[in-house]
Amino acid sequence: MAAPAPEPAAEPSATLSIYKAARSIKRRASTLYNALRSVAEDAAFVAEVAALWPALPLVANLRCGLWYAPPRAFAATCYFKSTDGHAGNWSFSTARLNLHLALLAGNRGGCIIVDSTRRGKRFPDSMSKTIPIWCCVLNRAIERHRLRAIHKGGEVNCEVSSTMLNGETKSNSFSSNWDSSVHLPVWVLGTEKNAIEGRIEEWTDQFESCGADIHSLAISLQKPLRPLWISQRTRIWLNEVPEIESWDFIPIILISASASDAVATQRMSSEFSWQYIPGAGDDEESWARGLTPTLFWKHSYDLLDAGPDHCNQLVADIVEKDRVYRVQRGEHSPQITAKPLKGYDDLKCNDDRTSTMWPMNSDPCTSATDAQCSNSGHLLFWIGTSNLAVSSTLQGLKG
Repeated sequence: MAAPAPEPAAEPSATLSIYKAARSIKRRASTLYNALRSVAEDAAFVAEVAALWPALPLVANLRCGLWYAPPRAFAATCYFKSTDGHAGNWSFSTARLNLHLALLAGNRGGCIIVDSTRRGKRFPDSMSKTIPIWCCVLNRAIERHRLRAIHKGGEVNCEVSSTMLNGETKSNSFSSNWDSSVHLPVWVLGTEKNAIEGRIEEWTDQFESCGADIHSLAISLQKPLRPLWISQRTRIWLNEVPEIESWDFIPIILISASASDAVATQRMSSEFSWQYIPGAGDDEESWARGLTPTLFWKHSYDLLDAGPDHCNQLVADIVEKDRVYRVQRGEHSPQITAKPLKGYDDLKCNDDRTSTMWPMNSDPCTSATDAQCSNSGHLLFWIGTSNLAVSSTLQGLKG
C-alpha cells in the first residue's frame, strides 16, 4: 500500500495573512477608549485596597502608576525600573535611590505603591524583584550602621541605646531582631532567589559608598522595610485586615493594578461594549495621543461617557485646549528677551516714558501700527492672532 502523500506546506502568503489578521485584531482591541476604560476599572480596585489602610500614603511608580488614581490621591512618586529586576540582570541602582520613599514610609508607618504591567504577569518585575532588592539593601545598610554605632559606643536612636547595658553591647540581640533578609514573592524561582541573595552584600557596599545619608534612614526607620504583594487575584477578608502597628516591619504594600489576563476580554457597561486591556496605563506614548493622567482624571466622566465613537475627538479637543492654555501663559513656549535696537525713533507712552521699539518685521512703520503701551509703559507687539506678545525694553526716562 502506497504511503499517503505529504500535505503541502503552508503558503507564505497564508501565514502572513494570519499574522496580519492577528495584528489587526490587536489594534482594534487596543483603542484609546478601551485603554481609558480599563484604567478607570483598575483604578477602582486600587481605591478599594488603599481604603483598607487609609493612614498609609499612596505612591505612584513612574510613569505607569500615575494613571491609576487621581493626582490628589498620591502623596509622592517613586521610580523603580523593571529592567533592574529582569532575570540575570538584577541590580541596585544608585542613580534611583528613592530615599524619599523610605523616609516617607518611616514617618507614616509604611506606604502603598501602585504599578501595572501588560505582559500577562501578576506583577511587573519592578515589584517582584527590584523593590524587594531595594528594601533588603536599605535594611542591610541600616543594620551595618547601627552595629558600627553600638561597637563604637555611640547612640543612633533610642532603640540602639536600649541595646546597650552597663557599657556592654548586645549586638547579637539587635541582629536577631532586625530582619535584613531578602523577601521575594513565592513565584520567584529558588535559583533566582539564591543568585539575588549572593549579591546583596555587593549592592550594600555600593549603597554605602555612594554618599547616601544612612544615618537619617537609621533614625527614621524604627523597623525594617518589607514588601507585601496585592493583585486582583488576592483574597482579603475585610474582617481580618491586620493593623499596621501589629507588624514587626514597615510594610511596603505593592499593588499591581491590572488583572493578569494575557489577552483583552470583552466587557459591558450600561451603554457601551468595550475590551479590557491589562496594564493599559503602560507605554502611554503608543496610545494616549497626548493625554496625560492629570488631564484624564480632570475630564474622566466626559471621556468615559463619550463612548468609543467620540472618545478620540474629545481627547484631541482636550489636549489642544490644554496646549493653548499653557502657551498663553508662557508654559512650554520659547521665552524671548527683547533688546533695544538703535536707529529707530522713540515712541512715547501715556506716562511720558520712552521705549525703543522692537520690530517684528523689517518695516518699522508696520511694527509701530501694532504696538500698544502696557500699564508699566513698555511697548507690546502682538504676534498675529496667537494671543502672544513681545514687550520692548525700557531704556530710560526723559526729563
